[in-house]
Amino acid sequence: METSAYGASLAGGAFDFWSFLKRPQTIARLFSWLFAIVVFATIVSEGYMNEQHEDITKCMFNQNESACSYGIGVGILAFLACVVFIVLDAYFPQISNANERKYIVLGDLCFSGVWTFLWFVCFCVLANQWSHTTQSTVLADAARAVVAFSFFSTATWALLTVFALRRYRQGMDEVGLGYNDPSSDHTSPYPSAYTGAPEGYQQSPFTASPTGQGGYQPPAY
Repeated sequence: METSAYGASLAGGAFDFWSFLKRPQTIARLFSWLFAIVVFATIVSEGYMNEQHEDITKCMFNQNESACSYGIGVGILAFLACVVFIVLDAYFPQISNANERKYIVLGDLCFSGVWTFLWFVCFCVLANQWSHTTQSTVLADAARAVVAFSFFSTATWALLTVFALRRYRQGMDEVGLGYNDPSSDHTSPYPSAYTGAPEGYQQSPFTASPTGQGGYQPPAY
């Protein structure tokens, strides 16, 4: 009997909040969520500085506005995605349709893989721009924190990609075991009693033999 699909038990079980929080995938998502907040919140609040005698703010990463914008964009989208996938992970065991589970796992796998790459690019860009920053400012700690947590985010999203890939393979293995839908079997367990009869016709098993054709006749008294 099939007891699970794509790494979760069949629908109908009670939701255990503490067990859900202790899952490695949930822990990795929470860390990814926290790291994303640190990255984009730090850039928004401390990532821009004013030049002397100027009212224009410039990015602390070598005054490269695209570097700051990239970090903010990736961080905000990662933050929102973590919230969405955490909700889906909590609701996942209640989904009874195996195809819906498959689409959720595929979406998680694709998004996690793409964001692993984007976070790695973010880390490389910010680290490179900070290495070329010649100004000595009080924002050095904030810049180092952004670079460090971009690297940490790359690691956590790579871990989420591994978890999603493992869950997808597990689901495909379960499907490959050979589940037969009873509704798809159209063969009747009761074959027709007369093969030469027209379509849809079945000979009655209680039809009496015609009189005078070799059948048994009771004696007359």
